[in-house]
Amino acid sequence: MSANSTTDAGNQVKIWLNRRYHNYNYYLQKTYGEKIRKVSLHGGFTCPNRDGSKGRGGCVYCNNDSFVPHYINKDMSIPLQMEASIPFMIDRYDVQKYIAYFQAYSNTYDELDKLKRMYEEAVDYPNVIGLDIGTRSDCVDEPLLEYLAGLNERVNVTLEYGIESIHDETLDWMNRGHDYESVIKAVELTKQYGIKVAGHIILGFPVESKEMMLETGVAANDLGLDFLKIHQLHVVKGTVLAKRYNDEPFPLFQADEYIELVADILERLDPRIVIQRLFGDAPDEILIAPRWGYNIPKLTHLMDLELNHRDTWQGKLF
Repeated sequence: MSANSTTDAGNQVKIWLNRRYHNYNYYLQKTYGEKIRKVSLHGGFTCPNRDGSKGRGGCVYCNNDSFVPHYINKDMSIPLQMEASIPFMIDRYDVQKYIAYFQAYSNTYDELDKLKRMYEEAVDYPNVIGLDIGTRSDCVDEPLLEYLAGLNERVNVTLEYGIESIHDETLDWMNRGHDYESVIKAVELTKQYGIKVAGHIILGFPVESKEMMLETGVAANDLGLDFLKIHQLHVVKGTVLAKRYNDEPFPLFQADEYIELVADILERLDPRIVIQRLFGDAPDEILIAPRWGYNIPKLTHLMDLELNHRDTWQGKLF
């Protein structure tokens, strides 16, 4: 399976599985030849800006309850979490193979022996063909990467780094605990070990202009990311950001504004980069703002309409 190109007014329009951006479903179909779903797992980890190593309270926007499915929790073993998740995946998505996804908190922030045990439990589960690990750039080292490079020979391993913004003043504002140079070094080192790299960014920080957000988006090119996730800023209950928003409300993106900015980013991105997601969501019971009234499929449709209207696609201006 390959991306299709069609001629439109003299331009080569790129289409990946009916979309004008290199979407993750296309990548999975091309790589594995069948439907694949991620299974979220909770390893019971924390973060260095939560436990006092680099700070307290975590990132100002972060409430990890929004990342964890209701049918698993940190007190369950990894095999039990898989057991609880697989029937749901089969019933809802009709899939038989899975990527084990350690998502909440920093999933490399522990002793290597413990990490090995948990990762091995995940990849040894039947029909698991990949391992995705969400973490921070300051929570990896060479012994870990050397181990993951070996594991990468058994299943496809991806390290997902929370970049959030490339601007150090924004990272300070959000209580991130590291600078952007840390991200650059971690990505370079990870790629030296032959491990695929995903990056996660957030658009909508009130201390940034749209130009700054655009710079963060297109930085994926210089970093050489394999995958990119883009997420609109959410204000959710139980966070420092929620208190700031309550005390002094700040503007957040409207859906159309956000979609326009993401389209600006997409047309400047290397078409090789796989887009894992363009929108985030949060449980309704903890979401404060923005409340757009659209689910992810509807937002994805609106993004398709915007790209079609512009007659643009990922990489048109790359």
